[in-house]
Amino acid sequence: MADTELTGPARRLAALRGLMGERGYDAVLVRDEANLRWLTGATGVFDYTGEYPHAAFITHDGCWLHTDSRYFNSFEENLPAGHPWTLDMDETGIPAWAAARAYDTRSRTIGIEDDMQLSFHQGLIRGLEDRSIAATLPLMHGDLRRMRAVKDEEELALMRHAQSITDAAFTYMCGFIRPGLTEKQLRTELEKFMFENGADALAFGSIVASGPNTANPHAIPSDRVVERGDFVLMDYGAGYRDYRSDMTRTVVVGEPTEKQHEIYDLVRRTHEECVRAIRAGVDGHDIHMLSKKIIGDAGYGDYYGHGLGHGVGIDIHELPVFGRKSNIIEAGAVITVEPGVYLPGVGGVRLEDYGVVTEDGYEPFTQSTHDLVVIDA
Repeated sequence: MADTELTGPARRLAALRGLMGERGYDAVLVRDEANLRWLTGATGVFDYTGEYPHAAFITHDGCWLHTDSRYFNSFEENLPAGHPWTLDMDETGIPAWAAARAYDTRSRTIGIEDDMQLSFHQGLIRGLEDRSIAATLPLMHGDLRRMRAVKDEEELALMRHAQSITDAAFTYMCGFIRPGLTEKQLRTELEKFMFENGADALAFGSIVASGPNTANPHAIPSDRVVERGDFVLMDYGAGYRDYRSDMTRTVVVGEPTEKQHEIYDLVRRTHEECVRAIRAGVDGHDIHMLSKKIIGDAGYGDYYGHGLGHGVGIDIHELPVFGRKSNIIEAGAVITVEPGVYLPGVGGVRLEDYGVVTEDGYEPFTQSTHDLVVIDA
């Protein structure tokens, strides 16, 4: 079967092998769980604890996956049918195991991830030296993360589903929010709804802020009680089969003031003008600077300090970005658009959708309204 006829994990593995050929790698060693989820297609296995309990060793004609007893059965049950992986639960430490695979396959140039732990890297070198293997370990310079930036149809379907749960949660919360509830109570109800309606994880720790706390872009939910006249900002998302959604909506409790209308309308206009400028081939830096110009021209430039958007997928922050650094946005990238204005001591507004970049535009997965929702109080 030609590579162009492959789909899902098989196509991703073929793409990686194509890169190996271009770079002159005999093998690559992968430990990052998001990269492993992307390459293997295994669901219901990875728990993203930061322990790095797995490793993949991939050559041009073989691929081995090392895990331990906590995960071995889950891999056997959840790898896709017809997968090419040889599973190994050898009690040898992973660095020594990887060195043994290098010895067995006569691999002498082994690409490794840029963020590999120093202790693991040193253990790998010792394992190679113990076998008298003269090997080089070139960094892949983010190659896998760049490959993951462009989503395939399987990934897009999972992310659309995750967002459908997220949108439903917003509709529900608009009927739940009321004065007298704390930010923590709102967060609990929001997350409970998502789990009860199909989410199998949270995309990240939900942000729920009210009143002056909405001026803190990454506010941590507190015991503050929602009052009439408050903005309430919710930045959250559902996880579904290891893929994530990301959305922010800001509502107002009771009739909004003129100032609240002003900053909400500015953020909405910024969001929608930036979306109209997005298409495959644009520089993410240019889209970010467009958002800065719109908000700056309105006199609020000092109150918008973060990037316009970031990629989303298995990780909540992926490539590409709408930010300070130049990067070309390709068709198939899934990315957020999330301008904001934050007035210390007063409150803030952020409006965030996420969706896929197409050849001639941007298709948002988010379906929730851009109108300012007024909560009866």
